[in-house]
Amino acid sequence: MFNFKQEWNFTDKLECIVIGLFEKSIKLEGKLAELDEVFGGELTNLLKENDLSAKKKHIHIVHTFGKIGAKRIVFAGLGKQKELTFHEVQEIYGAVFQELSKAKYQQASVFVESFVTETLDALDNSHALAEALALSTYEFEGYKQKSNEPEKKIEEVILYSATDEEEVRAAAIVGYTYGKGTNSARTLVNLPGNMLTATDMAEYAKQLGEKYSFEVEILEKEDMLKLGMGAILAVNQGSTEPPKMIVLKYQGKEEWTDVIGLVGKGVTFDTGGYSIKPKDGIVGMKTDMGGAAAVLGAMEIIGELKPEQNVVAVIASTDNMISGSAFKPDDVITSMSGKTIEVLNTDAEGRLVLADAVTYAKQHGAGYLVDVATLTGGVIVALGMETTGAMTNDEALFEQVLEASYEAGEPIWRLPIFESHKKRVRNSPVADLNNSPGREGHAIVAGAFIGEFAEGTPWVHLDIAGTSYTNNSSELQKAGATGVMTRTLALLVERFNQEG
Repeated sequence: MFNFKQEWNFTDKLECIVIGLFEKSIKLEGKLAELDEVFGGELTNLLKENDLSAKKKHIHIVHTFGKIGAKRIVFAGLGKQKELTFHEVQEIYGAVFQELSKAKYQQASVFVESFVTETLDALDNSHALAEALALSTYEFEGYKQKSNEPEKKIEEVILYSATDEEEVRAAAIVGYTYGKGTNSARTLVNLPGNMLTATDMAEYAKQLGEKYSFEVEILEKEDMLKLGMGAILAVNQGSTEPPKMIVLKYQGKEEWTDVIGLVGKGVTFDTGGYSIKPKDGIVGMKTDMGGAAAVLGAMEIIGELKPEQNVVAVIASTDNMISGSAFKPDDVITSMSGKTIEVLNTDAEGRLVLADAVTYAKQHGAGYLVDVATLTGGVIVALGMETTGAMTNDEALFEQVLEASYEAGEPIWRLPIFESHKKRVRNSPVADLNNSPGREGHAIVAGAFIGEFAEGTPWVHLDIAGTSYTNNSSELQKAGATGVMTRTLALLVERFNQEG
């Protein structure tokens, strides 16, 4: 996929060469000035006459007519040099690769030095470029009949940079790995419920385990009964599909200590149960396993990059269906932790499956917990479709998650958990907890409920109900699943410091 050269020779035979343009004086400098000479000053004229724009994300393709080896020059507007950020340059690379993909180019070359600033070196750019390539060109193929026209996509990218080749290569490989892991999560979320059952998800996890030598454990229904996992079993009661509790262990240290637990909600389809969703709300519920997808995507990245950390991933997977055997409002169930739960809303099932998953992660030695779930509509009301809601019982762990999310470009915003929220969750006349104390602060009480099972273990809850799927396309994203929190979780593991 990637090739690396330290110097761009104008005679190199290329399908195209991508060059970044900053907003500044119209006088071209360095290598670009040499290129302008080859064109007899015509590039400067194009800039003077505004036929080339350096405004951010403006893309212009100029044919070279044989004056250099590259058939085309793709100019990418970068805006003002001092204002360009890592995530902005990543979006610009994404816009470029989308443009080249539309034109069915199979090869792209990038003059990396033209994108470098005082704060964004060639390594930053190589990472951003490679991650953007994966993210921006991802498409879910779906199930439409394919045309006879041969598919063409970018198969080779050449990076021209004077920086040490091995360092540039390493940065590009890491960036591409993060992008590919996110795409794997996107594909899982995009799959329809009949194509991704709990059994299918367990099989997918097994394949990951085989590829990366993870320790794999798949709990069947009989195992859950023996372990007393009454919460996930209650959600599964109405289904003909058996539930799975999926465990992947990655040991990056000699001893199994300081273990990070990544816990994902894997509800493969959510009808709401007897608290049934309306017809408009039920469409799209194939995406209710977005948390599980993020955890599996992160484990793929971890398997590729092999950080020196210990990780246990626990995914609770089932669907939430309606039948004569389905659980009902007013039922009382007993979770694996021993805590009893009064069910007031069968559509508040995600927190139930997570209750047993969090307990099981702790049994596997998790000393730090991060759960990810498409949990509540309430978080969308509070934070919209672009911000993930977060809750925590530990400031130091939350700061690390926040830093990872900032680096990944996946914004989160913290919501509080006060004693009043905990009291509402504990307010049941017949059980230790109730699973739905009301609409007020719905996202918060859902998080507070999960916190009852984290107990004293440092824990962060991430509600991705609004961010796991989008109807809009952008430079790094086609409409559909986003794979959100995949990169945040992987970065958290990679950068983790148990001292906080």
